[in-house]
Order: sequence, then C-alpha cells, then structure tokens
Amino acid sequence: MPRFAKAGLPGEEHEVILELKLLADVGLVGFPNVGKSTLLSVTSNAHPKIANYHFTTLYPNLGVIYVDEGVSFVMADIPGIIEGAAEGAGLGHDFLRHIDRCRLIVHIVDVSGSEDRDPVEDFEKINRELKEYSPDLAARPMIVAANKCDLLAPESDNLARLKDYVTAQGYEFYEISAATTQGTKQLMRTIAAKLKELPPVTVYETDYVKPMTEAGEVEDLQIQHYGDTWVVSGKWLAQLINDINFGDYESRMYFDRQLRKSGLFDRLEELGIEDGDTVSIYDFEFDYER
Repeated sequence: MPRFAKAGLPGEEHEVILELKLLADVGLVGFPNVGKSTLLSVTSNAHPKIANYHFTTLYPNLGVIYVDEGVSFVMADIPGIIEGAAEGAGLGHDFLRHIDRCRLIVHIVDVSGSEDRDPVEDFEKINRELKEYSPDLAARPMIVAANKCDLLAPESDNLARLKDYVTAQGYEFYEISAATTQGTKQLMRTIAAKLKELPPVTVYETDYVKPMTEAGEVEDLQIQHYGDTWVVSGKWLAQLINDINFGDYESRMYFDRQLRKSGLFDRLEELGIEDGDTVSIYDFEFDYER
C-alpha cells in the first residue's frame, strides 16, 4: 500500500476490457451433449439452443428455477468441458471461469452409452479439469445427476457402476431424464434445499496498486540555463512529478529522494548552479540550496 497520496497521471488513455462473470447459484457441468441445456430448458424459463451435436452451447445460458412460492434460484448451463480445458484447450477458460462463483455444482453424466464413453471415466475427467483449474472450485458442494436414463439398454451396467462409484465418494446421486423430465422436479427441490444451507462464495479480487514512478538516468534529462533559472525536463521526470502530491510531506520527501538518486543535483552543481537559483520542473519551482 502507498504511504502517501499520489497526484495521479492526467491525460493518459488506456484501453480497458471488462469481463462479466455469470452470477449463478448453480452451475451445470459435464461433457458436451450430456443434456445440460435440455435440463435447463425443462426446469426454467430459459430457451437455450439444443441439438444433437457437440458445442451447441457456445455461451453460458442462465435460467431461473421457481420451486415453490418464494423459493427460486439461478442455474447456469456451462458449455461442455473437454479434456485440457483447465489449460485452455478448446474454450476451456472461457467456460470454467463462469462457475467461479457458483455455490453448488451439478455434474451431469450421460449414462446411456450413446456417445460410446464410460460414465465413470467421464465423471473423473471432468472432476480432474475442475481441480486443475481451481482446487477451491473442485471442493465446492456437488450433486451428481445421471442423465438419459430412459435410453439405457437393458443389459447396460452403466447406471449401477456410476452410482456405486459416486456414492462411495460421498456425493448425492440422482437418476433423471431431462428429455422426459423424469426425476427433474425432485432434483430441483433438492438443489433448492441445499442452497438454503450454503453461504455465498467469498471472492477475493486483487486490487492493483500502481507502483510509484522511480527516478531514471540524469543523462535522459534536458537542462536549460536562463540567467539564474534552470529548467529541467524529461520523460521520467514528467511521470514522477505527476505521481507527487506536493501538499503531502511524505510525498515531497519521496520526490526529493528520487531527484538525489538520479544524480540531478550533482549534475546541476557541475553546470554551475548557485544557492538561491531557481529550479523549474514543469509547473513546479523551488530555490536551490546545497
């Protein structure tokens, strides 16, 4: 933290990119095409684009879920996460950053086998991406929902294996079919009950404090002599003087130390400055005394 007030730098133009993160209570995560958008569409007033191919969802969608009178929450459909997302693969960070502030994660897993993937492996891969992106995010409360149960082949053991694997790790497990709405109402009620117990996520944002300008080389300054007045200018000196609050004692002392550090006073004496001569630095003037 600065020890004194700074005057600031007027007249500089900066290009600023503002990024808005979603503020949702619940984040739906999972591989592409597991049914997250469908679940959001059948449980809320949101109308995300839905199709049977990967990355139909290119941007997160928000939906408000109304459970009972006065009971609602905001749920975000996060675009499908792929392996390497934590390292920026695909649109990795573009997706993952939006669940930083979710209080609860709902992990949707396709148990139908329609994508020729193993649901247990899918579950672990997504959890690994979450952990690599943010250990804090991976530690958030999570509910696991096995989706597309209506498409399970009679001989498939996907559902049983996933349930045993997930519950053994202490996660709550739900069987749903977003397409037919089977189990979705109960899942939403469970989510609402969980949110009542969960506090808001504490987010620590780092405040940037611009460092004070330091003195450069005296050789980079221009010194002009007019009678008993010495006019000093230069790029780093202009930046330094704009950082100084001359109404503050500590700030003035910092300015004096930086001028001495640069060797400006030694250089002025080499050029013949006398006690009582005026040193003019932009809009600031002072009488020189050894």
